Amino acid sequence: LFLRLAWPVRQLVRESRCQLIDAHFGYPEGIVAAMLAAVSGVPFAVTLRGNEPLHAESAAKRKLLAWSLRRAARVITVSNRLREFAIGLGVAPESIVTIPNGVDASVFYPLDRAAARLRFGLAEQDRVVLSAGSLIRRKGHHHVLQSLTTLRRRGVPTVLLIAGGPGREGRFENELLRLAEEENCGDHVRFLGSLSPEDLAQAMCAADVFCLASSREGWPNVLHEALACGTPAIASDVGAVRDMLPHPELGIVVPAPDPIHLVPALERALGAEWDRSAIARFGQSRSWQCVASEVLHCFRQIIQFEAEQ
Repeated sequence: LFLRLAWPVRQLVRESRCQLIDAHFGYPEGIVAAMLAAVSGVPFAVTLRGNEPLHAESAAKRKLLAWSLRRAARVITVSNRLREFAIGLGVAPESIVTIPNGVDASVFYPLDRAAARLRFGLAEQDRVVLSAGSLIRRKGHHHVLQSLTTLRRRGVPTVLLIAGGPGREGRFENELLRLAEEENCGDHVRFLGSLSPEDLAQAMCAADVFCLASSREGWPNVLHEALACGTPAIASDVGAVRDMLPHPELGIVVPAPDPIHLVPALERALGAEWDRSAIARFGQSRSWQCVASEVLHCFRQIIQFEAEQ
């Protein structure tokens, strides 16, 4: 990638007076950005979005990440956990700025719940759980499905909506379908497929609870979107989840994404009275416009500092 980009970037710098290289993800983009900065003389910034700790499990990749991040003019992280990860690689704390993701409040906001539930064929007495994300093992849909079985055995009339399509990490849909059949709960699980943002917002508003059972995340935008719709959430303690659910009035953080922890949390959440308006206000308080403003401010600081050197 570096060899392919080195000459075009040098040309671009000369012709357009480029002042900054912006890399999203530490690996491999951040490594390439560091190399391009070295040959072009232009400073660079790297945004860590969540997959970097996984790459750092390789000793070779960890060394490359540390090498590049220490040379960045700024390291932007979307969560406090990623900030601590960067510090652990030797990045100076003053070189790190945490800028969480935002939400599109023009799409994700409270909609008429009755109409949303009618759209998905849900009965008034149904207690609806939504699990959304690519149909890959890491997203933990199977854990939520297994939890559904236990809840129904306990007399909770639970219906599970699973929204998502195939992911880059392989197809998992057939395993989920087989599991639903084995658990004898196929009539109470709806596979919605990939949804447009507008349709996903409808599903979120139809749900009583949103459940994120991922084993790994950075800043899970889908959780933020559910909150913006006013839907309380249950989420595994990964990535930025604790930053996103700082108060019990918003939802429940579980230590592990398995039925042992999910079932009692779901039972409690489905039986609770939630202030969905307050949840929506919290979820909508951070827009993408706000994020863009903070990123732009960070970039201007880098450019100004370089100009003064």
